[in-house]
Amino acid sequence: MQRRQLGQLEAEVLAALSETPDRALSTAELQARIPGDPAYTTINTVLFRLHDKGLVTRERDGRSFRYRIAVDEARLVAGRMHDHLRYASDSFNVLSQFVKTLSPAEEEALRRILEDG
Repeated sequence: MQRRQLGQLEAEVLAALSETPDRALSTAELQARIPGDPAYTTINTVLFRLHDKGLVTRERDGRSFRYRIAVDEARLVAGRMHDHLRYASDSFNVLSQFVKTLSPAEEEALRRILEDG
């Protein structure tokens, strides 16, 4: 099994939560939605850290919690991308490399966004 970086797992948990904004999910429900069969305790640790960062809210459900995303995932990810770009010495080259890795669907979406201005 390949180990993920914690930031990647946090992003996957946030993405799973953003798919159900109208419903809070348990740790077990989130564990089932994350590829690669991460441990229950790992998901629970990530959720506690995300809660401490203010990125998720939680509500008591018996002896455990149910979680809901507390931020706009698109803005959060875009902000992280911008932070990385801001610290690059050659942002043109970074953007060029990024665009080369886009799937055809992502490339088309980027073209539409740029055309709509």
